[in-house]
This record gives sequence, structure tokens and C-alpha cells, in this order.
Amino acid sequence: MALTPPSTGASTPVDSTTDDTESLLRNYFNLHHDLSSLYQQWSDGDANFRKRAPNFTGVRILNQDAWEALVGFICSSNNNISRISQMVHKLCLHYGPYIGTIDKEVFHDFPMPSSLAVPGVEAHLRELGFGYRARPEGWLLGLRNPDSMALGATPSRKASSGDDPTPTYKYAHEQLLELTGVGPKVADCVCLMGLGWLEAVPVDTHVWQIAMRDYKFGGKAKNKTLTKALYDAVGDHFRGLWGSQAGWAHSVLFTADLRAFSDRLVENPGAKSEDDTDIKAVKVETKDEVALVAPITTPAKRKRRSVVVTETVKVEEDPGMTAVGATRRSKRMRGFR
Repeated sequence: MALTPPSTGASTPVDSTTDDTESLLRNYFNLHHDLSSLYQQWSDGDANFRKRAPNFTGVRILNQDAWEALVGFICSSNNNISRISQMVHKLCLHYGPYIGTIDKEVFHDFPMPSSLAVPGVEAHLRELGFGYRARPEGWLLGLRNPDSMALGATPSRKASSGDDPTPTYKYAHEQLLELTGVGPKVADCVCLMGLGWLEAVPVDTHVWQIAMRDYKFGGKAKNKTLTKALYDAVGDHFRGLWGSQAGWAHSVLFTADLRAFSDRLVENPGAKSEDDTDIKAVKVETKDEVALVAPITTPAKRKRRSVVVTETVKVEEDPGMTAVGATRRSKRMRGFR
């Protein structure tokens, strides 16, 4: 892909006479977005978001380096925060360029892909607990969102088009899935936080619980495992609710559901909001079973849609979510897109 925005990494030349700290922080924390407007937009289309978000203002998506995000989220699979930090630290210590020493503590930068592609590195990485085979950095950068302002896009850039096809979120997601150690959730984390695709919605077991509890995914079905088909259904449902920045809105609800912040949400279990009455169900069917029932919150008096889609579903085991065994099946989905 040729439509790749300028890199925002450390290799970009910087005028030493200019303090670019503010610019760096504004980009890293995505401060160019108006959160008040975004929260209002998401609240207008989702009663559950409108109920929970006021206590969790200020949640932002980091604009991380794509390569660091990819490796970091691969390390996150089936690991806790302490273990992830140790793995990244070892990676920098063994292969990252030396930055300096402060109070006798040595600091190294994150290693470049080329540093991990030399003979002998893969075997050493496996000894350190890594199983990832490096891919060229240019390939990864080619998956970035050319319309992301945080990655250098401008209105004129967004309006222009070249001879090469413009990368899309779906294309980037599918390309990442071809990498060893990358499942749907990790691919969406990288898309959201490293490639500028704010519509990416990472669905782990935590988000799946939110979908079942607050959006009635699952219904009365006994089997509530998160298959690839249901993973896609949850993401598409949230994109339908929240639009092109659904991944950001999803992160607000993710934060609101963390146990550490449970004291911020004090609800009356006996009270029922009038917003909760306008929920319609969508049936997701497979060839050999009725999978689960998921809702769509719609404006009043909107008629129920019926769309039939036939596709082959690739079910993968992702350590970051509850998965089923690998299988292939055809499915029909009504009222869902």
C-alpha cells in the first residue's frame, strides 16, 4: 500500500531548537479530538452509554507506535500485566538500542523489526518466552489508516486518491490475522491503538460479558461461548451504535466496568429507564444451531430489518477470550449487519 502517512516514530527528524513535547503528548493522547462532542454523539445513539459515561469522562485511546503495539499485544495473550511488562522489558534490554542511564538504571528503546530478523534471534526469543516471527516494518505501516489525523492526515490528504487502493480497517484486520500469535482480539487492539482504525472493537471475555449483560447478546441460549461469528457480530453491532469511532466508545464502557471503578456507578436495581424499553432482538442462526440472540437499540417506530448473509466462518482460539475448538461452518444471519 502506498497510502501510508508519515511515520510518527523516533526516526522522524526533529529540530533540536524546538521543544516538541506538547506536540508529542497531544498526538500520543489523541488530544485533537473533542471528547465532549464524541460522548454526546455516542450517548444520543445508546441509552446504556448515556447512563454510564458521565462518570468516566476523559477516557482516550493512545496513539501508539504500530510496531510496539503489535508486539505488546501479542505479549498480552494469556498473560497478566506483570508478565507482559517483564517480556517487553526483556525485549528492549536484549535488542533495543541503548538510550542512557539514570540513577544507575539502564534504559533501552524498543527494538526495530530488523533487530529481530537476524539469525539466531528467533531461538533466543523463544527462550525468553516469545514465539513471534518478525515481518517487515513497511508491511505493517502499510496497514495504517490514511485518514487518521493522529498519524499525519489532513483534510486535503483525506480527499485525495492515488493509483494504489486505500487500506481499510477490514483489510488491516485480516492481514494481521495471518501473523502467528495474532487472533481477532489482538488484531483489533493493534488496529485501534497502533494503526489509527478507531472503529476497531476488541472483544475479549470482559467485553463479551458487557455485550451479554447490557445489550442482551446471548439471550436464553445455554451456549454462550464467543465464536468468531459472534465476535464479528458484537463488533458490527457496536459499530452500528457508535459509528466510525466505536472502538473509543467501547473503551469507555470497558473502563466503566472495571472493578477498580465500581464505586463510581451507583444504580437503583429496581428502577427502569424509559430508554431500556426500545430494544429489538436480532437472531443469529447457524446451519447446525440457533446461536445466540443479540439486540439492536433503535429509534422508536423503526421497523425490524431482515438481511440474509451466507459465509464461511473461521473459528480461532484466542488466549484473550473464551473460544471454541476450530471448525468451519456456514451461517445465516437475519436482521444483522
